[in-house]
Amino acid sequence: MKPRVFKKSRRARRTEREPARHKLHVAKGDRVRVIRGDDRGREGKVLHVYPKQFRVVVEGVNVVKKHKRATTPQGESGIIEFPAPIAASNVMLLDPKSGQPTRVRRRRDKDGTIERVAVKSGQPIQRVR
Repeated sequence: MKPRVFKKSRRARRTEREPARHKLHVAKGDRVRVIRGDDRGREGKVLHVYPKQFRVVVEGVNVVKKHKRATTPQGESGIIEFPAPIAASNVMLLDPKSGQPTRVRRRRDKDGTIERVAVKSGQPIQRVR
């Protein structure tokens, strides 16, 4: 005789899922400082943002080498260097007033748009497009 197997309730089966897109404190074009990892203390401009992976690419940070093979007989091959993505939690935005790393708050502006504000100085941070 087979042992009885009880199914878990729907609530118990439901698992915690990652959000489809993380809300990031940095955007493309921002000046940031790396606070963790091999490149700690380096500053650079954010070149690319990957909200689904919670990663950012910073200019001159986490530079890796890739061996590229020629795709055609006439094409070039060689070793290319490019910045690889790092976790967004490892960078801090630079305060526009003092140039020091700061946390970021969001504030609703008078006209209804949401603006980012530096916690240290209270200065609004402009979006670079």
